[in-house]
Amino acid sequence: MAKRVFFSFHYDDVVNFRANVVRNHWRFKLNRGDAGFFDASIWESSKRSGDESLKRLINAELDRTSVTCVLIGSHTWQRPWVRYELLKSFQRENKLVAVHINSIRGKDRQIKAYGQNPLDYVGVEVSTDGKWATLLEHTSIGWKPFTKIGGTGRYRVNAARRFWGRGYKLSHFAPNPYCWMLHSGYQNFARWVA
Repeated sequence: MAKRVFFSFHYDDVVNFRANVVRNHWRFKLNRGDAGFFDASIWESSKRSGDESLKRLINAELDRTSVTCVLIGSHTWQRPWVRYELLKSFQRENKLVAVHINSIRGKDRQIKAYGQNPLDYVGVEVSTDGKWATLLEHTSIGWKPFTKIGGTGRYRVNAARRFWGRGYKLSHFAPNPYCWMLHSGYQNFARWVA
């Protein structure tokens, strides 16, 4: 059964068509359900309406999803709204999937080196009693609370004992990133998001 997938990406990867290859590959399937997903993402250009409006828009689009797929371009890991989308997705317990897209030829017909995995730059720290979690982001000065969600990044959880008192990058909770070209994304994306 097809999942509703929220795609998180850098707008530059839409402009150069790499993100569109992944998000629109269902158009070339006999049955849309064969692609394994329905796209629930938004366009970064929506930022024009302000931070709070964009948060509401992201939250509303995430509400109908069970999977968040980050499309990894050259600078995706640095984008503040990508970080928001990933941490909010984790908080609401979406499955996380990462896909390298720089191996797809852009509108200039060129490929690029892999970008860094954004899931390595956001994380979570669980309290020693397992009742609270703090969402984190990695900055030039190290790990710090991600305050764009809830003001402190802290929220109630009922964490399994093995997580108590520990911090994790979100990449810990996701499979290793796939490469759209190397791992045959056109054929395998439905399995990745299942």
